[in-house]
Amino acid sequence: MDEKASQQLHKPMPDMGQDSANILQQLDAFKEHDPNYKDGRVWSLVYYLNEDHSDFLKESYHRFACENGLNPTAFKSLKKFETDVISATADILNGTKDVCGVVTSGGTESCLMAVKTYRDMARDKRRVKRPEMIMPESAHVAWFKASEYFGVKIRLVPLLDDLTPNLKKLKRMINRNTVMILGSAPEYPHGTIDPIAAMGEIAQKRKIPLHVDACVGGFILPFMEMNGEEIPLWDYRVPGVTSISADIHKYGYAAKGASTITYRNMDYLRYQMFVYQNWPGGVFASSALLGTRPGGAYAAAWGVLQYFGKAGYRALAKDTLEAVNRLKAGVEEIPELEVMGNPRGPLFAFKSTSPDLNIYAVGDQMDALGWQVNRNQYPSGLHAMVTAQHLKVVDQYLEDLKKSVEIVRANPELAGEGGAATYGMLAHVPLRGMVKKKVLEMYSEQYKAGGGELDMSAEQTNSGTGKGLVDRMLAWWVARETRRGSGG
Repeated sequence: MDEKASQQLHKPMPDMGQDSANILQQLDAFKEHDPNYKDGRVWSLVYYLNEDHSDFLKESYHRFACENGLNPTAFKSLKKFETDVISATADILNGTKDVCGVVTSGGTESCLMAVKTYRDMARDKRRVKRPEMIMPESAHVAWFKASEYFGVKIRLVPLLDDLTPNLKKLKRMINRNTVMILGSAPEYPHGTIDPIAAMGEIAQKRKIPLHVDACVGGFILPFMEMNGEEIPLWDYRVPGVTSISADIHKYGYAAKGASTITYRNMDYLRYQMFVYQNWPGGVFASSALLGTRPGGAYAAAWGVLQYFGKAGYRALAKDTLEAVNRLKAGVEEIPELEVMGNPRGPLFAFKSTSPDLNIYAVGDQMDALGWQVNRNQYPSGLHAMVTAQHLKVVDQYLEDLKKSVEIVRANPELAGEGGAATYGMLAHVPLRGMVKKKVLEMYSEQYKAGGGELDMSAEQTNSGTGKGLVDRMLAWWVARETRRGSGG
């Protein structure tokens, strides 16, 4: 490889350092094409309230940015933060004095840890060699990742018309290899709270652990209930529930990198721990997936719980629920649209009830109007994860949604363009493994030596969709396959 090609492959580290002010200016410039979440037009990924709160999080994080939670006996401040955070979490989840757990880096780590824990527990107590877990089709994708990482086979429970799991089929799926059952409060695609009480009864009768994925709902459903909202039982008040994951960096409004996993008692948690006694560096022990655990995330999580308290979170839950209810009511007023299932909490999805209205084309029009709208499949729909910040944009969102529906209704050919064409064809590709293979192939290209350009802007691109990298790769592939199929 010649020198010029090598320069294109890798960008070398600068020989000399730069002025810090200049670097900070560059960092700000890098944000130019990032989503503008501060105006309430982003409906996932970010939980932003205002600049005062953001500054508080930054300052809290900064004060412990160099501390490391790897060794709980070294930085006793971080262990104090973790103990207090877990205690507060156990409190709002109606746990007993025996509930215990750890702070993790996010919902995915919490989910991974639950699968690892119950796999190892079943190996130890029941000598299970081919572990399986049972979960509804609507479970978060993190559980599929956990299955692949830890070698635990998934058995999927089909959904009923109301988008809740078919419990009769769940019962029949339980066998000697079942290491855990999963329920969600709420599940991400539709906002439905699974029937945790009924699932807990089944789990308890068959002596199978039941984990509740409340990564989304854990820090808002309790406060909605405190405000008088009728929420079905889903937490430690359900006897069969053995563990719960709940993210603080979602509706707890902490800095990124803070989730929790709690267990009913230490009999479960100890199977999450890792200990290796023969390492030349000494005996090593770790409570979760990460070794180094960033102290700033602990400090910001502890700080935000003190900052809001129950009263503050109840106020945020009130504003969020008002926004959700107004949005759902507005969607239902549009004749061609319908809210999916019975969402109970901060998120929901809606679909088209008319064969002449392509819901993905509606999403494309919303994108063009400056909204960053998420798509669902199976069934096709649009998705919104609502925060207190969205209360200020409800009217504008609904106005633009009505406008988008009118445009698509008047121009049905839009179903064959942009992102609508991509998602429409993908829904009918019979070989799903082919989709996975092609996405992996194109996605991995972005991480080759020297990297690829990860342009995640919301602007329309030549590939026909304004969403993210995966969407644009799929659009390219779908267009190519369409040309091949038509002889083009």
